[in-house]
Amino acid sequence: MTTIYGIKNCDTMKKAFRWLEEQNISYVFHDYRKDGLDKAMLEGWVEALGWEQVVNKRGTTWRQLDKDTQDAMNNETVIDVLLDKPAMIKRPLLDHQGKLTLGFKAEQYSAIFG
Repeated sequence: MTTIYGIKNCDTMKKAFRWLEEQNISYVFHDYRKDGLDKAMLEGWVEALGWEQVVNKRGTTWRQLDKDTQDAMNNETVIDVLLDKPAMIKRPLLDHQGKLTLGFKAEQYSAIFG
């Protein structure tokens, strides 16, 4: 099974959707905002990938956090922040047969779906 997590109107998400559809790969889309997130899901992602990879530090949501919150971020504190601000999660997050991949690059997806 393949699930892609993110926010529907994100440009990178649209590229990933288009690529998957062009390759006739079926997937389930989980919209952070509409479908929500839970603590266990985020803990699994952070454990597997590390909070530094899961958080989009180049996005506006990260930049809007106060410096103290940014500096105190770690594997535990990040969970509550991401539950409150899911737009801060790097997109897309692809879960293909239990393997997690962040971001979208056509070559990377080609290798995954070979």
